Amino acid sequence: MATEPVSLTQPRLGPASLDALDARVQRPSYDRATVGCGIVHLGVGAFMRAHVAVYCDDVLRTGDDWGIAGVSLRRPDVSRQLAPQDCLYTVRIGAESSEYRLVGSLRSIAVAPEDPGATVDSLASPSTRVVTITVTEKGYCIDPHRGGLAAEHPDIVHDLAHPAEPRSLVGLLYAACRQRRDRSAGGITVLSCDNLPSNGALLRRAVLDFASLSGGELGGWIERNVAFPSSMIDRIVPATTPDDIAQAASETGVVDEALVCTEPFTQWVIEDQFARGRPRWEDAGALLVPDVAPYEAAKLRLLNGAHSTLAYLGYLAGYQYVHEVMGDAVLSSFVERMMVHEISPVTQEPAGMEHRVYIAQLLERFRNPSLRHRTWQIAMDGSQKLPQRLLASIGDQRGSAGHDDGLCIAVAAWMRYVLGTDEEGGRIDVSDPLADTFAQIAADCGDDNAAIVARFLDIGSVFPVDLAGDTAFAGTLVRRLAELRQFGARETARRFLENEST
Repeated sequence: MATEPVSLTQPRLGPASLDALDARVQRPSYDRATVGCGIVHLGVGAFMRAHVAVYCDDVLRTGDDWGIAGVSLRRPDVSRQLAPQDCLYTVRIGAESSEYRLVGSLRSIAVAPEDPGATVDSLASPSTRVVTITVTEKGYCIDPHRGGLAAEHPDIVHDLAHPAEPRSLVGLLYAACRQRRDRSAGGITVLSCDNLPSNGALLRRAVLDFASLSGGELGGWIERNVAFPSSMIDRIVPATTPDDIAQAASETGVVDEALVCTEPFTQWVIEDQFARGRPRWEDAGALLVPDVAPYEAAKLRLLNGAHSTLAYLGYLAGYQYVHEVMGDAVLSSFVERMMVHEISPVTQEPAGMEHRVYIAQLLERFRNPSLRHRTWQIAMDGSQKLPQRLLASIGDQRGSAGHDDGLCIAVAAWMRYVLGTDEEGGRIDVSDPLADTFAQIAADCGDDNAAIVARFLDIGSVFPVDLAGDTAFAGTLVRRLAELRQFGARETARRFLENEST
């Protein structure tokens, strides 16, 4: 999102400025004034606005009445962008010969910390039948060791002590379920759209764990009345910049502070398990299936795993954007080889998602220069992402005595990156919940690569016990980290490719 309001001469987007909107901008064909809010969405970031809200916008065009009440769980930034625009915003698809569409499915925006009781009321309203969620991996307060709720998390501790003023996602959902039960408001579906394996089952367990810690009396009602389907969601959405907003203003005739930029590709696979009806998302192109797991694994490993690899190696090699990394023949060849030879063989191929075709699509998407997706942005919160994106494939390769050296280079590149110093000796702004831990490792271990790897492998929230105790894995990481520090990211990748070709 833009970091600050943009001063331009065009009028601000909103109901009063629609006459100024360029005629080529695709507009809603429905009357927004008549749209009801059957959905509450938690986490109204750019990704949600480029994906979930667009699918709902398409559904509204078919006459199916499912508008969205949006809620930000942390900061008021998005509310400040959207509220003055009556929650209207535009989506720019591509950059060259850009296509714009005006999205009207988002009907309101609230900020949970400003009035948590109002957010609970909205979730508990009888008219709310579906809750959709995009809060990133760290928003679930999961204990990485056992997979359930992290009871010691500060937000969970607060919510257990102050149930009427919840801060966390899980605390809000629990409070809403209690209110729905007490007011006979009926069941509800809670649909996670974040990049977590079995995200629906994981969230269900977290909410039930919270119920148990709260006394357990609500757990049975939740099990009987709340559905937690899993989903897999895919669209690349770079952060919007002031330059993007200025370009869009010149092309559309209005200033949109809530603009989102994205690619043509979009995918949504949803487990068809709902408590009280759902939008006909299939009419907008979503795939409703009995089991999301194969699609989810393919996306997390092939797309997200490759994306993270490009981010760490690319940033270390001095590239700011993913398409620039893909323009480097060595790094693009490295990530393609890793996908084809190390990730694909240990990843189930879902129906209608042939790996060969999917990998070709991904490489083309990564090369798209209109998606100015910053390597630094993708590198954020790596400690929360590494287990699903890279370590799961490594674990499967080691279990089958396969090849994982390229994957190990990707993990070593993450270690090299989060130590906080780039290849020119400059400081890296490491944005991660464990940034302080990484800084301490760097300070304590200096240039001792074996000590560095040992300290990283002791982080149980990142490395599972079987990998952490695998001496061969540790040895490979030490060797690859030493190469990255001695030769740099690009030369390490080149040496790997040269060795593999001999």
